[in-house]
Amino acid sequence: MTKTLSAALLASCVALAPTPVLAKGCIRGMVAGGVAGHYAHHHAIAGAMAGCAAGHYYYKHKATVAARQQTTTTTATAH
Repeated sequence: MTKTLSAALLASCVALAPTPVLAKGCIRGMVAGGVAGHYAHHHAIAGAMAGCAAGHYYYKHKATVAARQQTTTTTATAH
């Protein structure tokens, strides 16, 4: 049953992600969180959900910082 729930969680993370970057973050986070949760007294599903959320946050933040740096670079060279 946990494999079915994990597969459903993976599918929902990939389907709901607006960009591939966020999907990549969800998949990587879900795998890491699922493994960590499994070893922390069999809480793989909760770990996978938390990992997916953390992955979304990490890659969204990374994309925002990259966009900000690119804007700063183009603004600095335009003057």
